[in-house]
Amino acid sequence: MIQTKRVYEPHAATDGSRFLVERLWPRGIAKAALEMDAWLKDVAPSTELRRWFNHDPDRWAEFKRRYRSELTANPDTWKTILTKARRGRVTLLYSAHDIEHNNAVVLRDFLNVRLKTR
Repeated sequence: MIQTKRVYEPHAATDGSRFLVERLWPRGIAKAALEMDAWLKDVAPSTELRRWFNHDPDRWAEFKRRYRSELTANPDTWKTILTKARRGRVTLLYSAHDIEHNNAVVLRDFLNVRLKTR
């Protein structure tokens, strides 16, 4: 199972493996304070796509399409997450305020499809 969680929420025993899936380090969080297995910068949307989207819900559908295209073209960036998810729970950590329109949601859905079609 793959779930998402804001980095500002406390760590929970039910989180399983925790991966930060942001290209930039979250504001206000000390690197030593964030409990995570790895920071996977390269699985995050490209800088160009992130800037274009700019957390605009009106661009959400196109953002999802473009980001899934980036993910499809770069499977090495997300294979670690998928391997861990096949063994247990995984939490994708993100920093966006919008819990519905962010890259972790797209990544979670993208990977969950691959988990089901094993």
